[in-house]
Amino acid sequence: VQLQASGGGSVQPGGSLRLSCVASERTSNRYTVAWFRQAPGKEREFVAGIMRSGGRSYYEESIKGRFVISRDNAKNTVYLQMNSLKPEDTAVYYCAASATVILSERANDRAYGYWGQGTLVTVSS
Repeated sequence: VQLQASGGGSVQPGGSLRLSCVASERTSNRYTVAWFRQAPGKEREFVAGIMRSGGRSYYEESIKGRFVISRDNAKNTVYLQMNSLKPEDTAVYYCAASATVILSERANDRAYGYWGQGTLVTVSS
């Protein structure tokens, strides 16, 4: 599967952005899709994921209640709606997919074999 991420940009603290990850094929029941981010000088970290079966979603603790991951099967797209953005959310955001990742490894970037290009999110006043 090929992935293309988009939707990044510059926003003030408290603002919102919606990232999109368009897949070349259907991901529902085939691929778990996740968003990761990498801030300057830091390691890449898990943000949110949606499982391939059942559509259950998972979030990193610091973004719970602010970000929502969702999937539009008709458009082969997974979204990350980001609200109440903070300067510490500034990073390059990547979407990734895996056909085989298990629940306990959902936040492990090494478990994902397919990656889109990054999209930069900058939160600054």
